[in-house]
Amino acid sequence: MATFLIVIIALTLIFDYINGFHDAANSIATVVSTKVLTPFQAVLWAAFFNFIALYIFTDFNVASTISKTVHKEFITLPVIFSGIIAAIFWNLLTWWFGIPSSSSHTLIGGFSGAAIAHAGFSTVNADVIIKTASFIFLAPLIGMIMAFILSLWFLHSFRKGIIPKLIAIAVLAGIGMFLYYNLEFDPAKLKSNYQSHVINVIFYSKNFKWLLLSLIIVVLALFTLYLNNLNTYRANKWFKRLQLVSSAAFSIGHGGNDAQKAMGIIAAAMIAAGQITDVKHMPYWVPFACHLAMGLGTLTGGWRIVKTMGTRITKVTPFEGVAAETAGAITLFVTEALKIPVSTTHTIAGSIMGVGATKRLSAVRWGVTVNLLWAWILTIPVSGLLAALVYWIVSFFI
Repeated sequence: MATFLIVIIALTLIFDYINGFHDAANSIATVVSTKVLTPFQAVLWAAFFNFIALYIFTDFNVASTISKTVHKEFITLPVIFSGIIAAIFWNLLTWWFGIPSSSSHTLIGGFSGAAIAHAGFSTVNADVIIKTASFIFLAPLIGMIMAFILSLWFLHSFRKGIIPKLIAIAVLAGIGMFLYYNLEFDPAKLKSNYQSHVINVIFYSKNFKWLLLSLIIVVLALFTLYLNNLNTYRANKWFKRLQLVSSAAFSIGHGGNDAQKAMGIIAAAMIAAGQITDVKHMPYWVPFACHLAMGLGTLTGGWRIVKTMGTRITKVTPFEGVAAETAGAITLFVTEALKIPVSTTHTIAGSIMGVGATKRLSAVRWGVTVNLLWAWILTIPVSGLLAALVYWIVSFFI
């Protein structure tokens, strides 16, 4: 039992590593295609922030959801082993052909497919599957809409007029109200012990991730106030600098979302082995190892997929890169808080489509996106069938 558990943990970390280089394109495609960073600089940047997410997303919402894909009483080590093997195979296959499929959905499909082969359809938590499957369409749609809105906001900010400034001021006021009501500000405490309150806000994880995202939006809003005073060259130069911020934010969201999926599988295995009773009881080395494996995978880079994400969907400029990455980051931060394991691949692809659509609908290569959509739809069922096949083979030897 102990040896089997160690094998599963090792395989899950290998999957996490593959997830890192498979999904590296999500974080670096736009920043590379706009030539803000070289490919090597970009993967270093993304890998660092993938790992830093360990200290920002500490509530393990997505990990908890993943561990509940299959009802607890039906989770066995052979089921988890089969699901991981299928997920690794599908990830490598799609990486080889340069298809930006979802590592998240591969993992969920493999886990549920093996469980169904083990004891039938009643083993699967339908709520988790339905919620996850619905975001195959909702995550890219949300990313697309948010990127479209941000792109229009930036475009209008280039022009003279009061409307863009009023929008920026409204955004700043909205962020201020959000922080006031969600960061547990106590006016009395602010007056009596300001320093300790600030430290509490920064290091209390649920506050810090919203504080970080709010800070990014505030920077963008302040920048739009001055956009119409800049010529095209200077504006482009500033957008390149801002893209470092937006790509870092997206990499943090990517690390916080995707590393937790491997954590959820390891936690499920440890629960099945009787070592822990809940995701919250994971030893510290589990989240540390998962974020480290993902960061190392990102360093390897998925260059085959970079081309699809960075150039084939639509041509991306620095300001469009900022809009796409910011929209993707917001989507990932919010869905993690809602405990929904969305695909970072789907999210950034939708965001890139959104910025392309602001120029004209024909700027987006919809033929490429249709092919991507088919890959996304097929990922869960194909991974499930592969896992079921692996489970039937494994069952002959145990």
